[in-house]
Amino acid sequence: MSSWLPLSPGERSVAIEILVHGPLSRTELARRLDLSQGSLTRLTKPLIESGLLVEVPEAGTPAEVRQGRPSQPLDIVAESRAFLGFKITDDMVYGVVTTLRSDVVARLDRPLTGHDPEAVADLLAQMTAELAAGHPALAGIGIGVGGLVRERAVVGESPFLRWRDVPLAELVRERTGLPVVVENDVAALVEAETWFGAGRGLDRFVVLTIGAGIGYGLVLGGRRVPYPEEDRGFGRHLIINPHGPLTPNGERGSAASLLAIPSIRYQIRAATGRDATYEEILAGAAAGEPMASRVIDEAARALGTLVAQIANFAMPQKILLAGEGVGLMDVAGDTVRETIAAHRHPLAAPVGLETKVSDFHDWARGAAVLAIQVLVLGADRA
Repeated sequence: MSSWLPLSPGERSVAIEILVHGPLSRTELARRLDLSQGSLTRLTKPLIESGLLVEVPEAGTPAEVRQGRPSQPLDIVAESRAFLGFKITDDMVYGVVTTLRSDVVARLDRPLTGHDPEAVADLLAQMTAELAAGHPALAGIGIGVGGLVRERAVVGESPFLRWRDVPLAELVRERTGLPVVVENDVAALVEAETWFGAGRGLDRFVVLTIGAGIGYGLVLGGRRVPYPEEDRGFGRHLIINPHGPLTPNGERGSAASLLAIPSIRYQIRAATGRDATYEEILAGAAAGEPMASRVIDEAARALGTLVAQIANFAMPQKILLAGEGVGLMDVAGDTVRETIAAHRHPLAAPVGLETKVSDFHDWARGAAVLAIQVLVLGADRA
């Protein structure tokens, strides 16, 4: 797959540190990894010779003294390999090509007309071929799926795709000839934000997603915490208001029944007999329409309560709110923040809440980051 593989454990540690935090001087790199200068030289020399690492000029160093400077920082050659990331929804496949540092350099989307696993694998192979035409140095594929994934290869259960025990990695690998890693889509997004996004450099970090469902990811010690119930309906049994709405997506008054987009749309349809998009409901609330205002106000209070509970128990340095439902903050952000404050100790530190306006390409990028971590650097993040 690459002339610089496989990496030894020591080489892998060096590569990951530079990938996530670089460029870094040799002195800083040795300090971070607790290595002697001799050990560091032994580890970095083959990585430089293979083209994975490169010496870069220090900022502000005059050009005439840059050559041959032993203190030159080391950086990853981000363009040395490209990676594919796919996010599969119930009706679309979103694809991206990224560099080794997860910068998106190409996008390709295709409608998903059916959920037969063989047909989905055929579509992913077709999209891979199209994207490979412009990016021939593909090193691997990452696929994000809403559902329970085993061993980063088998979709054990996906309610959106109505799959059970589908060996997706094997199906796509057979068709493309490339190594493939499959992961729960929220887990992949958390990994991407931990390495390259809002959680970079943080010890305690949370990703909370609202959209078709409610997703949650916890990072402790800079590493994502896996759990067996991943994507088994987070928020469906977390009761926010026991007298709240009963919807098909959760227990009465649960976080999912109050916050998930299908639940919000269901409440409006049940009350008015009219089917409205999430964007139309948000616009109606902003314009003061009574029913839309009531439903969105309840959703905002549910979100504020959920964020406060997470802050109280997990004590993260930052909570990233992401997903296709984050438009709620534009309409009812004040209510969310007021509710957070009401459920926190008066002297508690403010919650570091960051909202990321994202689309499904961000989820696809997360899958590509999994490919970088697992297939290329061999990082066992689970």
